[in-house]
Amino acid sequence: MPINFGTDGWRAVISDTFTFNNLRVVAQAIADAVASSHWDVHQNGTQKPDPKKFVVGFDTRFLSDRYAGEISRVLAANGYTVHLTQSDAPTPAISYAVKNLNAIAGIVVTASHNAPRYNGVKLKASYGGSALPEQSRRVEIYINDNEEQARGPNLMDFSKARQLGLITKFNPLPAYYDHLRTLIDSDLIADNPQKIVIDSMFGSGRGAIRGFLNGTGCEVFEIRNKMNPGFDGIHPEPIGKNLDALASAIGTGFGNFGLATDGDADRIGAMDERGNFVDPHKIMALSLKHLVEKRGMSGAVVRTVSTTRMMDRLAKRYGLKIYETPVGFNHIADYMMSEDVLIGGEESGGISFKGHIPEGDGVLMGLLIVEMVAAAKKPLYEMVNDLLDDVGPAHYKRTDIRLKRPVPKAEMVEFLTKQAPAKIAGHKIAEISTSDGVKYILADDSWLLIRPSGTEPVLRVYAEGRSEETVKGLLDYGETIAESVV
Repeated sequence: MPINFGTDGWRAVISDTFTFNNLRVVAQAIADAVASSHWDVHQNGTQKPDPKKFVVGFDTRFLSDRYAGEISRVLAANGYTVHLTQSDAPTPAISYAVKNLNAIAGIVVTASHNAPRYNGVKLKASYGGSALPEQSRRVEIYINDNEEQARGPNLMDFSKARQLGLITKFNPLPAYYDHLRTLIDSDLIADNPQKIVIDSMFGSGRGAIRGFLNGTGCEVFEIRNKMNPGFDGIHPEPIGKNLDALASAIGTGFGNFGLATDGDADRIGAMDERGNFVDPHKIMALSLKHLVEKRGMSGAVVRTVSTTRMMDRLAKRYGLKIYETPVGFNHIADYMMSEDVLIGGEESGGISFKGHIPEGDGVLMGLLIVEMVAAAKKPLYEMVNDLLDDVGPAHYKRTDIRLKRPVPKAEMVEFLTKQAPAKIAGHKIAEISTSDGVKYILADDSWLLIRPSGTEPVLRVYAEGRSEETVKGLLDYGETIAESVV
C-alpha cells in the first residue's frame, strides 16, 4: 500500500502498513525534503529557523516511543540535531516547541483521535502548525524517488547519536505553560476557582490541564489518565458517545463540569453539570463571545465548512470578517499566518485563537472554558442555554458511513450537485457550496454537508438545523443520497 499524506500527515494500521521499516522510509523522505531547496521555511516570526534542527515527540499509543526513537536515529544519521521529548506529550506542546526552539520542522508520532489499531506521523513546519500541502507532497516525492533508486534510509545507533549530541531529550511542557500563561487569565480563574473533571481519554493530554491549574485553587479530578496504549478499547475522540465515563464522574459529584481531550490533545470536548455534551460548535461560539465581550478582542473569524453558522451570526453582530475553509486545520492556519485572526476552528474540536501557534489545541481551549466559566460566574449549562437563546437555536448531528473502497471526490461532487433537490426537509435550498464535498445551505441557515474523510475510509454526513426535526430530515436525506454514492 502506498504511503500517502492526508489532511494531517500519514496514518496507518500498526503492523500492517505502519511498520518500523515504512517509518524509516518516511523519516528519510522527510529528512531529504527538508534538506531540499524546495522546502519553504515560511514564517517563524522574524527569526530564521535552524535548518539542521528537528523536534520529535510522541503520544501514548502502542510503540509510539520506540517509533519516535527510530525517527530520531534516521534524522541524526542525516546530520540533523534532534530534540526528542522525554515522554509522551500533547501535540500542541510539541508543535509549540518547534517554533520556540527555532527548529526547521517537527515530527509527532500519533494517530490523534483514530482507533487504537492506528498510529501515524504528523509533520510540523517551523511556525508550529501543520506542514503546508506542498511540503507534504514534497515528502511523497522523495518516498517514491528513494524507492525507485533503491536508496534505503540512513541510520545511526541511538546511543552513539546521544553521545555526539545529535539526539537530546527534553520536556516541552515548562515552556508551553509559560506561553499559555500569556493567553489564559489564571488570576481570574484563581479568583473564582472551579471544580472540574478532566477526561484525557488515555491520551497524551494526561496531566496537562491539571498541571497548568495547579496553584489556582481549582479542584481537579482526572480520569482515564493512566498509560494504556489500547485506550481500554475506546475510540479516543471527545464526542458524546465516547464520554460515558466523564458523565459518570460528573454525576458522582467529582466536578461541576467536564473537559475531554483526544488521543494527542489537539481537540477539545466538554460536558455540563447535567451530563450534556457541549460540542465544539458551542465551545467556539462561547469562546468568540467571551473574547469579544469580556476581553475586548477583535479580528477575523475562520471556520471550516462543517462548523456551525452561529459563528457567522456572531461575526456579523461584532462587525468581524468571517471565512469558510475546507475541513482540516491547515486551511485555518493559512489565514492565521496571513491575516489578523481572532479565532479559528473546526467541528472536530481543533480550535485556536489569537496569540497562539496556528494549531488546534485542546489544552488551551479547555483552559479557556475554565476561564469563561469563572468569568461568567454561572454554570456551563446556563451559559450554553444563553448562547442558544441569543444566536440559536442550532441543533447538530453527524453520521459516518464506513467505506469498503474510497469514493472519488470529484465524481461525488458532480453527482450530488446534479442531483440537488429544490427542497430538503421542507426548506428551499438557497445555496450549494462545493469547497469541500457538497454543502446544501437552506433558506433558514440550516445546512447539510456530505464529504469523504481525509484521514479514514469514511463518508461523513453533517447537518445543522433550527430544530431537531429539521436535522433529522436533513440527515435522512443525506444518508440516503450518500448510500447511492457509495
